[in-house]
Amino acid sequence: MFKKTVASAALSLILSVYAQSSLAEPVKNIVLVHGAFVDGSGWNPIARILHKKGYKVSIVQEPQTSLADDVAATKRVLKMQSGKTLLVGHSYGGMIISDAGNDPSVAGLVYIAAMQPEKGDSLLSLAKKYPPAAHSIAETDDHFLYLKPESFHADFAADLPEKETALLAQSQVMPAVAAFSATAGEPAWKHKPSWAVVATEDRAINPQLERFMAERAGSKMTELKGNHAIYASQPGKIAAVIEEAAQSLSH
Repeated sequence: MFKKTVASAALSLILSVYAQSSLAEPVKNIVLVHGAFVDGSGWNPIARILHKKGYKVSIVQEPQTSLADDVAATKRVLKMQSGKTLLVGHSYGGMIISDAGNDPSVAGLVYIAAMQPEKGDSLLSLAKKYPPAAHSIAETDDHFLYLKPESFHADFAADLPEKETALLAQSQVMPAVAAFSATAGEPAWKHKPSWAVVATEDRAINPQLERFMAERAGSKMTELKGNHAIYASQPGKIAAVIEEAAQSLSH
Protein backbone atom coordinates (compact mmCIF):
# COMPACT_ATOMS: atom_id res chain seq x y z
CA MET A 1 0.00 0.00 0.00
CA PHE A 2 2.84 2.38 0.93
CA LYS A 3 4.64 1.71 -2.37
CA LYS A 4 1.45 2.39 -4.34
CA THR A 5 0.91 5.67 -2.46
CA VAL A 6 4.48 6.80 -3.14
CA ALA A 7 4.19 5.82 -6.80
CA SER A 8 0.89 7.68 -7.12
CA ALA A 9 2.36 10.80 -5.49
CA ALA A 10 5.39 10.66 -7.78
CA LEU A 11 3.17 10.35 -10.84
CA SER A 12 1.06 13.31 -9.73
CA LEU A 13 4.20 15.39 -9.25
CA ILE A 14 5.51 14.49 -12.70
CA LEU A 15 2.17 15.36 -14.33
CA SER A 16 2.03 18.65 -12.43
CA VAL A 17 5.53 19.63 -13.53
CA TYR A 18 4.73 18.63 -17.12
CA ALA A 19 1.52 20.68 -17.10
CA GLN A 20 3.31 23.74 -15.75
CA SER A 21 6.09 23.42 -18.32
CA SER A 22 3.51 23.07 -21.09
CA LEU A 23 1.72 26.21 -19.94
CA ALA A 24 5.01 28.10 -19.87
CA GLU A 25 5.97 26.99 -23.38
CA PRO A 26 6.62 30.16 -25.42
CA VAL A 27 4.15 30.99 -28.18
CA LYS A 28 6.36 31.43 -31.22
CA ASN A 29 3.89 30.76 -34.06
CA ILE A 30 1.86 33.68 -35.36
CA VAL A 31 -0.75 33.17 -38.07
CA LEU A 32 -2.08 36.31 -39.78
CA VAL A 33 -5.49 36.40 -41.48
CA HIS A 34 -6.36 39.30 -43.79
CA GLY A 35 -9.77 40.85 -44.32
CA ALA A 36 -12.00 41.29 -47.34
CA PHE A 37 -11.07 43.09 -50.58
CA VAL A 38 -7.30 42.54 -50.15
CA ASP A 39 -4.84 39.65 -49.99
CA GLY A 40 -2.20 38.75 -47.43
CA SER A 41 0.60 40.92 -48.84
CA GLY A 42 -0.44 43.85 -46.64
CA TRP A 43 0.87 41.91 -43.63
CA ASN A 44 4.42 42.00 -45.02
CA PRO A 45 5.78 44.87 -42.83
CA ILE A 46 4.39 43.27 -39.66
CA ALA A 47 5.65 39.83 -40.70
CA ARG A 48 9.17 41.23 -41.15
CA ILE A 49 9.12 42.88 -37.72
CA LEU A 50 7.92 39.74 -35.96
CA HIS A 51 10.32 37.50 -37.87
CA LYS A 52 13.25 39.62 -36.68
CA LYS A 53 12.02 39.11 -33.12
CA GLY A 54 12.19 35.34 -33.51
CA TYR A 55 8.60 34.45 -34.36
CA LYS A 56 7.52 32.02 -37.06
CA VAL A 57 4.98 33.96 -39.10
CA SER A 58 2.49 32.44 -41.53
CA ILE A 59 -0.02 34.36 -43.64
CA VAL A 60 -3.31 32.80 -44.72
CA GLN A 61 -4.50 33.50 -48.28
CA GLU A 62 -8.18 32.70 -47.87
CA PRO A 63 -10.40 32.52 -50.98
CA GLN A 64 -13.25 34.67 -49.59
CA THR A 65 -15.76 32.42 -51.35
CA SER A 66 -17.55 31.59 -48.08
CA LEU A 67 -16.90 31.87 -44.37
CA ALA A 68 -16.60 28.07 -44.17
CA ASP A 69 -14.00 28.03 -46.98
CA ASP A 70 -12.01 30.79 -45.27
CA VAL A 71 -12.07 29.00 -41.92
CA ALA A 72 -10.90 25.81 -43.65
CA ALA A 73 -8.02 27.70 -45.31
CA THR A 74 -6.96 29.04 -41.92
CA LYS A 75 -7.12 25.63 -40.24
CA ARG A 76 -4.98 24.28 -43.06
CA VAL A 77 -2.24 26.72 -42.10
CA LEU A 78 -2.70 26.02 -38.39
CA LYS A 79 -2.01 22.33 -39.02
CA MET A 80 1.36 23.27 -40.48
CA GLN A 81 2.52 24.81 -37.17
CA SER A 82 4.45 23.02 -34.44
CA GLY A 83 3.35 24.08 -30.96
CA LYS A 84 0.91 26.75 -29.85
CA THR A 85 -0.18 29.55 -32.17
CA LEU A 86 -1.39 33.12 -31.76
CA LEU A 87 -4.09 33.82 -34.35
CA VAL A 88 -4.47 37.39 -35.68
CA GLY A 89 -7.29 38.72 -37.85
CA HIS A 90 -8.03 42.04 -39.55
CA SER A 91 -11.55 43.22 -40.47
CA TYR A 92 -13.56 40.28 -41.89
CA GLY A 93 -10.63 38.15 -40.75
CA GLY A 94 -12.07 38.51 -37.25
CA MET A 95 -15.05 36.40 -38.33
CA ILE A 96 -12.61 33.75 -39.55
CA ILE A 97 -10.36 33.59 -36.48
CA SER A 98 -13.34 33.48 -34.12
CA ASP A 99 -14.22 30.10 -35.62
CA ALA A 100 -10.78 28.76 -36.56
CA GLY A 101 -9.52 29.81 -33.13
CA ASN A 102 -11.41 26.92 -31.56
CA ASP A 103 -8.64 24.66 -32.83
CA PRO A 104 -6.74 23.24 -29.81
CA SER A 105 -3.43 24.57 -31.13
CA VAL A 106 -4.58 28.20 -30.81
CA ALA A 107 -3.53 29.86 -27.56
CA GLY A 108 -5.10 33.28 -28.10
CA LEU A 109 -6.57 35.72 -30.60
CA VAL A 110 -5.81 39.28 -31.69
CA TYR A 111 -8.43 41.36 -33.49
CA ILE A 112 -7.13 44.30 -35.56
CA ALA A 113 -9.97 46.69 -36.49
CA ALA A 114 -11.91 43.47 -36.85
CA MET A 115 -15.28 41.85 -36.51
CA GLN A 116 -15.58 39.93 -33.23
CA PRO A 117 -18.84 38.00 -33.51
CA GLU A 118 -21.01 36.35 -30.93
CA LYS A 119 -22.73 33.11 -31.90
CA GLY A 120 -25.42 33.89 -34.48
CA ASP A 121 -23.87 37.18 -35.61
CA SER A 122 -22.94 37.81 -39.22
CA LEU A 123 -20.75 40.59 -40.56
CA LEU A 124 -23.85 42.25 -42.00
CA SER A 125 -25.88 42.01 -38.79
CA LEU A 126 -23.01 43.48 -36.75
CA ALA A 127 -22.58 46.35 -39.19
CA LYS A 128 -26.25 47.24 -38.76
CA LYS A 129 -25.75 47.77 -35.00
CA TYR A 130 -23.33 50.65 -35.62
CA PRO A 131 -23.31 51.51 -39.35
CA PRO A 132 -19.94 52.51 -40.83
CA ALA A 133 -19.22 55.95 -42.27
CA ALA A 134 -18.40 54.43 -45.66
CA HIS A 135 -21.04 53.45 -48.22
CA SER A 136 -18.79 52.35 -51.06
CA ILE A 137 -19.43 48.61 -51.32
CA ALA A 138 -21.01 47.47 -54.59
CA GLU A 139 -22.22 44.05 -55.75
CA THR A 140 -21.54 42.21 -59.00
CA ASP A 141 -24.22 40.42 -60.99
CA ASP A 142 -23.00 37.07 -59.63
CA HIS A 143 -23.13 38.22 -55.97
CA PHE A 144 -19.59 39.18 -55.14
CA LEU A 145 -18.61 42.46 -53.52
CA TYR A 146 -16.04 45.17 -54.22
CA LEU A 147 -15.15 48.64 -53.00
CA LYS A 148 -15.75 51.36 -55.57
CA PRO A 149 -12.22 52.21 -56.74
CA GLU A 150 -12.77 55.96 -56.43
CA SER A 151 -13.62 55.51 -52.73
CA PHE A 152 -11.01 52.89 -51.83
CA HIS A 153 -8.40 55.32 -50.51
CA ALA A 154 -10.75 57.32 -48.27
CA ASP A 155 -12.79 54.40 -46.96
CA PHE A 156 -10.20 51.63 -46.59
CA ALA A 157 -6.70 53.04 -46.29
CA ALA A 158 -6.62 56.82 -45.99
CA ASP A 159 -3.35 56.67 -44.03
CA LEU A 160 -1.46 55.08 -46.93
CA PRO A 161 -0.06 56.87 -50.01
CA GLU A 162 -2.62 57.18 -52.81
CA LYS A 163 -0.26 55.48 -55.29
CA GLU A 164 -0.28 52.41 -53.05
CA THR A 165 -4.02 52.38 -52.53
CA ALA A 166 -4.61 52.83 -56.28
CA LEU A 167 -2.93 49.45 -56.84
CA LEU A 168 -4.99 47.90 -54.02
CA ALA A 169 -8.18 49.26 -55.56
CA GLN A 170 -7.25 47.77 -58.94
CA SER A 171 -6.32 44.34 -57.55
CA GLN A 172 -9.18 43.72 -55.13
CA VAL A 173 -10.07 40.24 -53.93
CA MET A 174 -13.85 40.16 -54.15
CA PRO A 175 -15.62 38.41 -51.25
CA ALA A 176 -18.84 36.51 -51.86
CA VAL A 177 -22.00 38.06 -50.44
CA ALA A 178 -22.52 34.67 -48.76
CA ALA A 179 -19.34 35.20 -46.71
CA PHE A 180 -20.68 38.46 -45.27
CA SER A 181 -24.12 37.01 -44.49
CA ALA A 182 -22.90 33.74 -42.90
CA THR A 183 -23.59 33.46 -39.18
CA ALA A 184 -20.90 32.69 -36.63
CA GLY A 185 -20.77 29.59 -34.47
CA GLU A 186 -19.48 29.48 -30.91
CA PRO A 187 -16.57 31.98 -30.90
CA ALA A 188 -13.14 31.06 -29.59
CA TRP A 189 -12.87 34.30 -27.58
CA LYS A 190 -15.37 32.86 -25.11
CA HIS A 191 -12.77 30.45 -23.75
CA LYS A 192 -9.42 31.85 -24.93
CA PRO A 193 -7.59 35.12 -24.18
CA SER A 194 -8.10 37.88 -26.73
CA TRP A 195 -6.80 41.31 -27.62
CA ALA A 196 -8.39 43.99 -29.80
CA VAL A 197 -7.15 47.11 -31.57
CA VAL A 198 -9.73 49.83 -32.23
CA ALA A 199 -8.88 52.11 -35.18
CA THR A 200 -10.45 55.40 -34.09
CA GLU A 201 -10.66 56.86 -37.63
CA ASP A 202 -12.05 53.67 -39.22
CA ARG A 203 -14.63 54.30 -41.94
CA ALA A 204 -15.14 50.66 -42.97
CA ILE A 205 -16.11 49.41 -39.49
CA ASN A 206 -17.57 51.88 -37.02
CA PRO A 207 -15.07 52.37 -34.16
CA GLN A 208 -18.01 52.20 -31.75
CA LEU A 209 -18.79 48.73 -33.04
CA GLU A 210 -15.15 47.72 -32.55
CA ARG A 211 -15.31 48.94 -28.93
CA PHE A 212 -18.66 47.23 -28.32
CA MET A 213 -17.40 43.88 -29.60
CA ALA A 214 -14.10 44.08 -27.70
CA GLU A 215 -15.85 44.97 -24.44
CA ARG A 216 -18.41 42.19 -24.93
CA ALA A 217 -15.60 39.67 -25.45
CA GLY A 218 -13.55 40.95 -22.52
CA SER A 219 -10.61 41.57 -24.85
CA LYS A 220 -7.64 43.68 -23.78
CA MET A 221 -8.29 46.78 -25.86
CA THR A 222 -5.86 49.23 -27.46
CA GLU A 223 -7.09 52.34 -29.26
CA LEU A 224 -4.93 53.79 -32.05
CA LYS A 225 -5.65 56.81 -34.19
CA GLY A 226 -5.81 55.49 -37.71
CA ASN A 227 -7.95 54.26 -40.59
CA HIS A 228 -9.20 50.75 -41.36
CA ALA A 229 -5.91 49.48 -42.84
CA ILE A 230 -4.03 50.40 -39.67
CA TYR A 231 -2.10 47.13 -39.80
CA ALA A 232 -0.44 48.41 -42.99
CA SER A 233 -0.04 52.08 -42.03
CA GLN A 234 1.21 51.51 -38.46
CA PRO A 235 2.92 48.10 -38.58
CA GLY A 236 5.24 48.85 -35.65
CA LYS A 237 2.40 49.59 -33.24
CA ILE A 238 0.33 46.62 -34.40
CA ALA A 239 3.34 44.29 -34.18
CA ALA A 240 3.89 45.52 -30.60
CA VAL A 241 0.32 44.52 -29.65
CA ILE A 242 0.79 41.11 -31.25
CA GLU A 243 4.11 40.57 -29.48
CA GLU A 244 2.62 41.62 -26.13
CA ALA A 245 -0.12 39.03 -26.60
CA ALA A 246 2.37 36.31 -27.53
CA GLN A 247 4.57 37.10 -24.53
CA SER A 248 1.67 37.13 -22.08
CA LEU A 249 0.59 33.69 -23.34
CA SER A 250 4.12 32.39 -22.74
CA HIS A 251 4.13 33.01 -18.96
